[in-house]
Amino acid sequence: MMIKTVEFVKSAVKPSQYPEYDFSEIAFAGRSNVGKSSLINTLIQRRNMVKTSSKPGCTQLINFFLVNEMLSFVDLPGYGYAKVSKKIRSQWQPMVNLYLSQRQNLLGLVLLIDIRRDPGKEEFDMVDWLESHEMPYLVILTKSDKLSKTKQQKRLLSICSQMNREKDSVILFSTKTKRGRDTVLGEIENLIDWYNE
Repeated sequence: MMIKTVEFVKSAVKPSQYPEYDFSEIAFAGRSNVGKSSLINTLIQRRNMVKTSSKPGCTQLINFFLVNEMLSFVDLPGYGYAKVSKKIRSQWQPMVNLYLSQRQNLLGLVLLIDIRRDPGKEEFDMVDWLESHEMPYLVILTKSDKLSKTKQQKRLLSICSQMNREKDSVILFSTKTKRGRDTVLGEIENLIDWYNE
């Protein structure tokens, strides 16, 4: 999948603010500070299209990006720990749940997990929801460059075991080295092709 054009469309909190178009959407979800915004920037090859921060909780709205004038990437607020008020955090979950459950354009979700962390309750809850709604999803292990190759494989096997997934169904990703970029884009393209058959 070649990415030629990308534009920021808008940010939203509720369905009435979502973009009114018929383009297919791929959502990106994960714990705060897992590297969602950096991963999207790497996929679209734009350094600062999606705002990134070393502080957890940078993304507080649902952000829509139009890719190749035919597909939308949707950056969801991170869940879990974030240095923002409890009030704001408590608003994120319903906002994300509403988007996932009501958005007709949504084809699938990319679930990001830091390779150095075990999946937690939030990840398992998300997977349960996705599977119960028969929503296709990809599991991406971010920040793989932070570990040696031996440790990468150990963590990959451990996380696959915990999530009951085959090793080849989980993608190792690094924003720094761009490892996994082509694989993720290929999987997204496959999903779109499958949906359009």
